[in-house]
Amino acid sequence: MSRSRRVHQCRALAAVTVAQVLRGQSLSQVLPPALNQVQPTTDSALLQSLCYETLRWYRPLDHILSQLLHRPLSHRECLVRALLLVGLCQIFKLRIPDHAAVSTTVDATAPLNLPQARKRVNAVLRQALRQRVALQESTQSDPAIAAAHPDWLYHAVHQAWPQQAATVLAANNAHPRLALRVNRRRTHCAEYLQHLTASGIAAHAHPYVATAVILEQPLGVDQLPGFKDGRVSVQDAGAQLAVPVLNPQPGQRILDACAAPGGKTGHLLEYTDAAEVWAIDQDPQRLERVQENVARLQGVAEIRAADVTQPQDWWDGQYFQRILLDAPCSGSGVVARHPDIKLLRRSGDMADLARRQSRLLEALWPLLAADGILVYTTCSLLPEETEAIIAAFCHHHPEAQTVPIAMDWGWSRGLGWQSLPGFAQTDGFFYARLRKRG
Repeated sequence: MSRSRRVHQCRALAAVTVAQVLRGQSLSQVLPPALNQVQPTTDSALLQSLCYETLRWYRPLDHILSQLLHRPLSHRECLVRALLLVGLCQIFKLRIPDHAAVSTTVDATAPLNLPQARKRVNAVLRQALRQRVALQESTQSDPAIAAAHPDWLYHAVHQAWPQQAATVLAANNAHPRLALRVNRRRTHCAEYLQHLTASGIAAHAHPYVATAVILEQPLGVDQLPGFKDGRVSVQDAGAQLAVPVLNPQPGQRILDACAAPGGKTGHLLEYTDAAEVWAIDQDPQRLERVQENVARLQGVAEIRAADVTQPQDWWDGQYFQRILLDAPCSGSGVVARHPDIKLLRRSGDMADLARRQSRLLEALWPLLAADGILVYTTCSLLPEETEAIIAAFCHHHPEAQTVPIAMDWGWSRGLGWQSLPGFAQTDGFFYARLRKRG
């Protein structure tokens, strides 16, 4: 395929991918098939950049588009709308020359089989170039648009974290650093940093998380020394706190509930000698990632596809001394890594998510041994998924005792502990530690 056809294909695939997200699918589902259709070097990097940045800056880009259209696009014109957003992203957010941004986006109408849209796409993008300054200024009239967040999330962050909101919102729009977890059974951070330096890879140790290394530039896992043989794994530094907070002991029976894709399961195997680790998740396909991670780390775990809220279907009746519940949530703490959250989540989702989180806690609590520890964690910043869940649970379970989490960074929230995006090089995570009184 010629170079010109490849760049047109990248724009076309980006438009298809963005359109699928606009229709309600997650980026993690629809991007991999698109990446399989391009060359796995500069073309895949360009395709990822077009998709991520268009979704990251969707709110101001959509505002700009509305100023440029003489009539709104219909629901059936979703693909045209997505292509225009990709074009505007190149003009306003990416370092792509204006003529290339316009011509390649216009030419992408051919592989998309949108010949009737060619003139319209050309006219809208050229008008955007002529009115660039005024259009950019118009996005500053509304603070939520300027911050590239939906209204509900913008206000929710401000309400929950009024002093930190500006930093959090800015971090949500930044490129997140790639964090690695060093397998403490095989090496340690100082030694692994030496391997990275010898390989010409710039990185530094995380200031607070003993197993975490932060790369200065993202890399594919195949370029990481020791990844294939299990010396290192990809995991955010904040997520690496789950296992130390749980503090499993040798020989204990440990449950990793909602385990996929397996980062915490792998960390449990690295952390504890002779532990019996169970990993449960409802999604059989995502459990394949757990299997891969466990095999790469040369560990052993009991991995089952099941609904953890129905223990009669999978539990053998023997109590766990430790339970780790990484509950499904809004993802409001990992928006930088998953910008499609801004489009896919709604304020109305919060009540349903909170009910699901409470059901998970209620279902797992009877499986915990007396004097055992359960750690509840979410990648959320919002109190209705964090403190409120724990407060309601403890109100109904007087035998549940919160155990303080002592950190010299982050925020103590009374019933738990919180990290925030934009602070200490981590995503946003909440942790609460509960002991079951005997």
